[in-house]
Amino acid sequence: MERIVECVPNFSEGKNKATIETISRSISQISGVELLDVDPGADTNRTVVTFVGNPDAAAEAAFRAIETASKLIDMSKHHGAHPRMGATDVCPFIPVSGLSIEDCIELARKLGRRVGDELGIPVYLYEYAASVADRRNLADIRKGEYEGLPEKLIDPEWKPDFGPSRFNPQTGATVIGVRKFLIAYNVNLNTRSRRLAHNIALDIREKGRWLKDDDGKIMKKDGSGKIRKEGLLKECKAVGWYIDEYDRAQVSINLTDYDITPPHLAFDTCVRVAQQYGLRVTGSELVGLIPREAVLRAGRHYLACQGMSTGIPEKMIVDTAIQSMGLNEITPFNPREKIIEYRIAKSESSKLVGMTCRDFVDELSTDSPAPGGGSVAALCGSLGAALSAMVANLTVEKKGFETIRETMIKTADSAQALKDEFLRDVDRDTSAFNDLMTCFGLPKSTSEQREHRDAAIEKATRSAIMVPLNVLNRTLDVMNLTKTVARNGNPNSISDSGVSALAALAAGEGAYYNVIINLENVRDESYADEIRSQADAARFQLHTRAAEISEIVTGKLKIKPIRMSP
Repeated sequence: MERIVECVPNFSEGKNKATIETISRSISQISGVELLDVDPGADTNRTVVTFVGNPDAAAEAAFRAIETASKLIDMSKHHGAHPRMGATDVCPFIPVSGLSIEDCIELARKLGRRVGDELGIPVYLYEYAASVADRRNLADIRKGEYEGLPEKLIDPEWKPDFGPSRFNPQTGATVIGVRKFLIAYNVNLNTRSRRLAHNIALDIREKGRWLKDDDGKIMKKDGSGKIRKEGLLKECKAVGWYIDEYDRAQVSINLTDYDITPPHLAFDTCVRVAQQYGLRVTGSELVGLIPREAVLRAGRHYLACQGMSTGIPEKMIVDTAIQSMGLNEITPFNPREKIIEYRIAKSESSKLVGMTCRDFVDELSTDSPAPGGGSVAALCGSLGAALSAMVANLTVEKKGFETIRETMIKTADSAQALKDEFLRDVDRDTSAFNDLMTCFGLPKSTSEQREHRDAAIEKATRSAIMVPLNVLNRTLDVMNLTKTVARNGNPNSISDSGVSALAALAAGEGAYYNVIINLENVRDESYADEIRSQADAARFQLHTRAAEISEIVTGKLKIKPIRMSP
């Protein structure tokens, strides 16, 4: 899974376009980062910037932006409606995919230390990155704002986590932290009544509503504290409103932890509650971007509700989510624009997996050494996995196979994941080969150059080995799935199970060849011996499992074994 982090720095400038553009440019020029949004506010005199990228690139872009802001923004002259304490007021990291909260905490701490050491800016850590509980809440850290910083910085209890404990009039202080991804999501209703929409919001949001007596007065416990009825959904904030542009009311929802309350749960809950008010949910609207995993969970949820297999291509799962939640009702929902991972992905047209079959085979047949056998091996692996998924899906709804339905759905799910990983390996193998060739072309005139070149070749060779080694190991997983469908799946597809095993065998054997040929360039003999041992063991298991599946397939097809002449 690709490692992607979102960063949303807030800068204390919302009026000077040149300053905003310069800060934004300092982010967008960093390779591996995509600038998604720049939202300036004149009244607040504040700009919120959103960008995503791999962890190292995102941290570098955040530092460059903070550095640029420290030079262009003078906090001693700043006035605005929004609370603030620094030129870069707050800079949170949000894990999107392939990263944990802990990974982002480490990222925030590294950035904080660098900002403090290199730029001399006091830095406080907040939310999940907070060093102490009293600093978790951003509002607590920002209390007193910029004007209160001189006094705060001399208080031992408010010593910055990084940087000097002295007041810098121009930059102020910066707060860096980690929070979870916030999904802004609106549910559409067949009414213009803001009151009814807000009643639904009160019922579903975590903090709920105040309980009232028959006279409409807020009830109090023992004549003192008010009594609140908790809402149905955790990590959910919501209000009801009427939108002139749409001529309808909506339940406007912020989901602060989609692991706890995902969008499809919020949607289904709104559907159920709306019925109690005589209303219908007609669709929904996503504001901003959404992580891929949140959409896939929704699609799988609705497929499961329909009794359908979830082991289908990702595009079909995404389409199911879009249709089930009516995400196209108001404005078109384009997955390439709305799903973060799709938004920042490189154009598939430039990759091997984005080619037509003919274009790929034509490219393969030229005198260019890449793509070559490694990419073909990975492609064979994807075909083997795809066939196992097909047989499993053809078994899911077949009469008489109800007892193994869940097993087949899980098999199809696993096969789809393997298929996608093999397809990534098609490009990974070619990329690794090209990187290795680049290292062979490094200068070698001096001893220092030769030493650098040798080290680069060794490193690139190991990377070129790991791609086919991973392909080889993954073919064992395909064989396990193929054995399941060959033994228990739809008997009408037994030949497909056999071809699945043959494709996986070709993938594994081809990957093994590529591991061995690359080992010839490894200088570390102990490393080479270890890798060869791993590859030999995997190859033995591969052929053993292939033989077992062949016995099952040929037995069911009543094929006589071939007897070769001596």
